[in-house]
Amino acid sequence: MQNDPELKAETEKRLRMIEEALGKVPPTNRILSRRPDLFIPNNDVSVSIFMKEGAFDSKTRHLLALSAAAANGSPYCIRAQMEDAILFGATEDEILETLQISAYMGLTKVQSTAFRVFDELFPEEK
Repeated sequence: MQNDPELKAETEKRLRMIEEALGKVPPTNRILSRRPDLFIPNNDVSVSIFMKEGAFDSKTRHLLALSAAAANGSPYCIRAQMEDAILFGATEDEILETLQISAYMGLTKVQSTAFRVFDELFPEEK
């Protein structure tokens, strides 16, 4: 599959489109493009999330992705989504609020999980 000329040509076309849209080719795309059979389906999902018409505009989509990246603790994704959100018009305040919401949700995830275990081991006396 890696040597299929049609898949290679499609991969090159998509890499050019990504670079035109973002001004760069993210490392994940560059690395996956070595295997067009893996890159193309992955790119299809990415395009459907970030490039197709939908309920959210591009800026909001990247702010949502930034929030998920921050909650997952992925520094590379945080940077990429923050840069893309800026590219699509996000302000410093919008980014900071997005990060604060993400941080709060991370806190509540820890509380939700840990406090339930705490309650099982140290039940409230009634």
